[in-house]
Amino acid sequence: MLLDVNLPGQSGLDILKNLNGEHYPVPILMISGVGDIPMAVEAIKYGALDFIEKPFRASTVSAAVQAAIAAWTARRGDNVVNGVPTEFAGRKSLTKREAEVLAQLVIGASSKEAATQLGISPRTIEIHRAHIMDKLGAKNIADLVRIVMSERGKS
Repeated sequence: MLLDVNLPGQSGLDILKNLNGEHYPVPILMISGVGDIPMAVEAIKYGALDFIEKPFRASTVSAAVQAAIAAWTARRGDNVVNGVPTEFAGRKSLTKREAEVLAQLVIGASSKEAATQLGISPRTIEIHRAHIMDKLGAKNIADLVRIVMSERGKS
């Protein structure tokens, strides 16, 4: 989850505290355009795995998300292959290729990046993504990631 510090109505840090970030079922990264060291320390204290300052490049966020997933997985001691838990609702219904595509989606890869990584076309990635979402009952990518990652917090 990417959570901005400056949100209308309530600060992202307050939301992080309320979510109980340390035990939330997905890794949380904080972002801010006006961050400072004490704010970053507070975010980490309340369970954020990283604090990213704006402006940032997409590659920076992608790398931070991948690192956060790896750190979060290690912290939980989960059974994970390629960034995806080995057990979650609907896992057995996926083909081997769908599981590979899912691993790319979970780490935040675009269709083009996933296609390059897996040696297939972006259109094929989109077809697999549609099948995965249908099989797992996900409405969108965020929902898909939540379905897969939330199983980690249940162990």
